[in-house]
Formats: sequence, structure tokens, C-alpha cells
Amino acid sequence: MANVVEFIKESYNEMTGKVSWPTWGELQNSAVIVLVASLIIALLILAMDESVGNILKLFYRSVA
Repeated sequence: MANVVEFIKESYNEMTGKVSWPTWGELQNSAVIVLVASLIIALLILAMDESVGNILKLFYRSVA
């Protein structure tokens, strides 16, 4: 049990004293970048899905 308490104390000290946390502005900029990248990836996947779906529909119409 003493090891667990010591671990928690050391973790708290490291997180409060040694870690450099980003500023609020840096967090907002990072969030915007992630949002834009996610939207671009989602649109690319949508385009690929629609393209493959249309190609398969065309193929099945020509076979049947």
C-alpha cells in the first residue's frame, strides 16, 4: 500500500511541477487543426465510398 501512495505522490509532483502544459490558445489551435483534418478525412472517405458504390451499381447493371 505504501508503494501505491508513493507512486501517487510522485505522479502528482511530476504532473504539477515538471510537465509543461499548453496554453489555452495552443489548445484551441490544436483543436481547430484536428477538426479540420477530421473533416477532410471524412470527406475523402465519403467520396471513395460513393465512387465505389456507383462503380458497383454500374457493374451489376451491366452484368444482370
